[in-house]
This record gives sequence, structure tokens and C-alpha cells, in this order.
Amino acid sequence: MEQLKDALEYILTPSPAVFIVGGLIVLLVPILVHIFVERATPYAALPSILLVGPAGGGKTSLQALLERGGDGHAPATHTSQTPQPVELTVSRDGMSILPFRESARDDAPGSHKKFLLVDTPGHGKLRNHAMDRIAGAVSKTSGNGKKESSSGGAGPVRGIVFVVDAAALDDGDGGLAAAAAYLYDVLMALQRRAGAGRTSRAPSAIHVLVAANKLDLFTALPASLVRSNLEAELGRIRQSRSKGLLDSGVGIDDIGSEEQDAWLGQYGSDKFTFSQMREFDIEVDVIGGSVLEGKVDKWWDWIAERI
Repeated sequence: MEQLKDALEYILTPSPAVFIVGGLIVLLVPILVHIFVERATPYAALPSILLVGPAGGGKTSLQALLERGGDGHAPATHTSQTPQPVELTVSRDGMSILPFRESARDDAPGSHKKFLLVDTPGHGKLRNHAMDRIAGAVSKTSGNGKKESSSGGAGPVRGIVFVVDAAALDDGDGGLAAAAAYLYDVLMALQRRAGAGRTSRAPSAIHVLVAANKLDLFTALPASLVRSNLEAELGRIRQSRSKGLLDSGVGIDDIGSEEQDAWLGQYGSDKFTFSQMREFDIEVDVIGGSVLEGKVDKWWDWIAERI
């Protein structure tokens, strides 16, 4: 008892040692608490929307237009060499989604959600950047229970905007074949991703918007023709890549699941349609617009609905 009394008297008696210890406690305790809370709380990366598509379709111009809001005219851009993310905000006033020009304002009313719009290179030799992000869209769980993303530090992919030049998609045109081949790879990657969830927890759906750009041009095809031309070309690509599977004389029931997994859409169907992707929880929408004229509100609404 005497020792406790002596200790209390020493602590309560002003002295240099007491001031030093007290100061250290005041300084160090908040720092230690901050470090503990920061480590205990997992980092929540922003959700992302990927801009993919052939070079020259207008991906970078679209990203710049949505970022700046501005006067509705897209600024001059250059060909992308690496993925370029920008942070954007979706604003809602009640149940209504504000236009991108309103959402870009600092004083925009309503609730706000931030996301990353990632522009990926469209050149054939650089498309691995987009495909790697799509393939790594499923989060992995580490040994300590925290989620890790293999998509280069970006958050979960919520959607893919496939930007095409609607003036270069005539049937038989080289632009149609190139765009469809790239889109085929994107859809195939998403289909395999969905199939991987059959033996485990199903991954969250990633939907696709085919943004038919450059409708300001006289030669541009309307969205309905862009859809039908792409579907027809995707069907031809599917038949070419799967040549021999159905004509080999082997019944469908005898073909292994590995071969069936290499078939885009409904297995064994004669024609390909985007609606076949619903089997894999993938919605594909085709919407026309013009970055040059700033007519991208329908694309913005599609993006906002997925954030």
C-alpha cells in the first residue's frame, strides 16, 4: 500500500520526467491508434469502367469529354499507349441521374459516387492491357482473408464500353472484321469468367455497351445496323474458330465440356445474337452517339447505372 501511495505521489508531483512521459503518451497514442485502424481496415478501391475497342474509335476523346464536362465538344487527343484511368463522379438527384456535364461540377446537387474510367489502347499489339484487366476482374482472396485485385490496383470492373466507329462497320469492310474480332475476344473472356463461377461462387456480372460512335458522319450506320452487322460477323468468327466441332460427326453429347466452353454464346446455334450472352449473365447493349457533338448522354446513363 505504501508503494502504491509513493508511486501516485511521484506521478502527481510535477517533474521533468513526468512531463516527458506525459508528452510522449499524448503524441504517440493517436499515431498508434491511426496505424492500427488503417491496417485493420481494408482499402476500398474505386469501381472501374473499361473503355475498349479498336484504335480510332474515339475512346480517348470520350474519356476526355466525360472528364471535363465542358461545352460538349471533345478535345483533340492522341493514340493511347498505356491504360489511362481518370476519376469521375456519378451524381444523382433523387432517382434521376444527372447528365455528365452536371456531374462534373463541384457543386452538383444530390448524392455522389466516384469511379475510375480506364481508357485502354486499341492497337492490336497493346490490347493485352485490356484483356489482362478483364481476365483479372475476379478478386482473389489472400490467406489473411483480405481481398486482392489482380487488375493492376484498380477496383472491381463494373462494365465495359466497347467504342466503335459506326462509319467503318459496313458488311464486308475490314473495319467490321477487326472490330468484331476484338469484341469476340472480350465476350469470350467474360463468358469464361462466368463459367469459372459454376464450380464456386458466381462472379458479379460485367455487362457490355457497344458505343456506336461518330453518328455525326453521313456514312455512319445506325445502332440497329451496327448490332446486326456485328452479330453476323461474330457468328462467322465463331464458326471459323470452332470449325470441325459440329461437322466432325460427333454428337453434341459426346463433345467434351472444354470444346463447348470455346463456343461463344448458345452452343450449337446457327446464328449468333447478343441475347445469347444472357445465359452467362452478360447483357450487351448497342447505343449510338457522337463524341464530336457531345451526344453521349445515353452512354453516360448506362455507365451510371452500373456504379
